[in-house]
Amino acid sequence: MSDQWTRLAQPEDAEDITRLVNAAFRPERFFIDQDRTDPDKVRALLQKGKFLLVEQAGALAGCVYVELHRERGYFGLLAVDPALQRSGLGSRLVAAAEQYCVVAGCQFMDLTIVNLRTELPAFYRRLGYAENGTLPFPSDQQANQPCHLVKMSKPLA
Repeated sequence: MSDQWTRLAQPEDAEDITRLVNAAFRPERFFIDQDRTDPDKVRALLQKGKFLLVEQAGALAGCVYVELHRERGYFGLLAVDPALQRSGLGSRLVAAAEQYCVVAGCQFMDLTIVNLRTELPAFYRRLGYAENGTLPFPSDQQANQPCHLVKMSKPLA
């Protein structure tokens, strides 16, 4: 597989993106008993940003959502098919998101993770990100224990 993302998502990809994201985010079921997204939310995100997709053998293998905010890029919903996790595809998707933002003129990349996913900060630190604040957990999601979002960023230059 090439290190490059395959293509930009179109609205008709919303169902496949939803299936992939919900499968990849299944480890979060210990603190939130609902799907991570649905096709309507994916279509709404496509109005504000882009999903970069990686396909293998005609199936969606990974995706990442990217938004541009002047000099800052943001990525979220990084999702890799559970059968392909730990293959390096997630890191390559992050690199693709960063490159997409560099080309668009961004100087920084931001992300948020929930503090209860304790394995994630180390993964993103290895990719050059550092914690730089917190945010409340989204009010449209009902967690079964106290939690918050951790903001992480890195310079792209």
